[in-house]
Amino acid sequence: MTLTLGDLNLLWGEPKTFGKLYFDSPIGPVKTDSRNLQKGDFFIPLEGEKYNGHRFIEEVYDLGAQAAIVSKKNKYTIPKGLIHWFVDDTLVAYQQLARLHRNHLDMPVIAVTGSVGKTTTRELIRASLSSLGEITSTTANYNNDVGVPLTLLNANDSSCAIVLEMGMRGLGEIERLSLCANPDVAVITNIGNAHIGLLGSRENIARAKCEITNSLKPDGFVVIPAGDPLLENILLKNWRGRVVRVALSDDFDQLHPDQKNSFSDTSLKIDYLGHLELNSTCLIMNNMRFNLPLMGIHNARNFLLAIAVAKELGVPLDSLNNINISPQDGRGRCLNLGGITVLDETYNASPESVEASLNLLSSMPGRHIAVLGQMLELGDYSFDLHMKLFNKAIHSSLYGLVIIAEGEVADEMREITRHLPLQVVVSTVEQALIQLRQCLLPGDILLIKGSRAVALESLIDSLKHLY
Repeated sequence: MTLTLGDLNLLWGEPKTFGKLYFDSPIGPVKTDSRNLQKGDFFIPLEGEKYNGHRFIEEVYDLGAQAAIVSKKNKYTIPKGLIHWFVDDTLVAYQQLARLHRNHLDMPVIAVTGSVGKTTTRELIRASLSSLGEITSTTANYNNDVGVPLTLLNANDSSCAIVLEMGMRGLGEIERLSLCANPDVAVITNIGNAHIGLLGSRENIARAKCEITNSLKPDGFVVIPAGDPLLENILLKNWRGRVVRVALSDDFDQLHPDQKNSFSDTSLKIDYLGHLELNSTCLIMNNMRFNLPLMGIHNARNFLLAIAVAKELGVPLDSLNNINISPQDGRGRCLNLGGITVLDETYNASPESVEASLNLLSSMPGRHIAVLGQMLELGDYSFDLHMKLFNKAIHSSLYGLVIIAEGEVADEMREITRHLPLQVVVSTVEQALIQLRQCLLPGDILLIKGSRAVALESLIDSLKHLY
């Protein structure tokens, strides 16, 4: 069902109409960027610290905007003839419009969050549901207050499902996104230490992630990995509905008895239990074999979450045996540069994701070299988490390790590595490149991973020119 201009009165009352209003007219494509606006589009001017979309109201009117919403605090001239509604906050109104549109669509909405693996799990779910038909999904990193409404508004009656990624940097953010999306299914990939400097504790991280259930439909369900008492305890304070648990057999078998004893009988129930073959290229579940779409045990866990969502939504399991997804830039991408295999993990880094990447590196045949950039947004936990992770890297089977770091972390690591000829600490990407040029040989496996601000993708670009 298509929303009409008349439907907007349910949200914002009667419009301030200078032009002729046809209440049965379908709402045009919603745009928040005047540079992309075309004749007949519906304009929503957003405001931030450094921008104000209201500056372009006259411009979009001249381009033929169908209508717009306008902040009650707007100080820019509204063109005579522009149909518009006054609202308290245009971002909130944008999300209200997305929710209204979502509630007119008869299809399941799957929302995905977690400390690590959100994007990969989102893509695995999208691919796993593809046999149902067209799937609308979050693209790139549009997982915030602006991106989630955009994805919802891009969906139409031809879609068979909507898959939304939800990110956050503080409490309350995912709650807003959940309210906007009103999901049928929620997936929490894990609770880690990403953004712990902003939220203060893993408990607060778990609370923030569990906000995804705040507007979950009562007859919906949550999919989570078994084996995390913190996630279980906080989730069950938020959600009284159905919980679907998945686990790899090795992960759950290795839990300490005290950890298992902290679970209730209900939370010990595993609905989807998978087993990895020795070569870690196949997942076995219920006597069925599934080829893994991506390398690494961590991606096998993500795939198991996707399998659970697909099965619960009626997808035959035999259709999931050979799904294909293309790794996103900087996320599990594997490149061959002059005979050197490069694991491109440059998009971002947290303690859990770096450890997973190191484990993947160690499972691959060849001489192993890693470039690890500093991890950000860890707050008071930063030094201890860096020391724990870098020490793990130093004592693994790496042939070479280059650490890009500054300050106290860099000073400590230089002391630890000063007697190790192939393990060095540098402060810039350019210095890391110099080290790599001195030691890389064909057949090497090179892992490159660090926080977004370290900009390690530039190192990938430099290596492409060299090899």
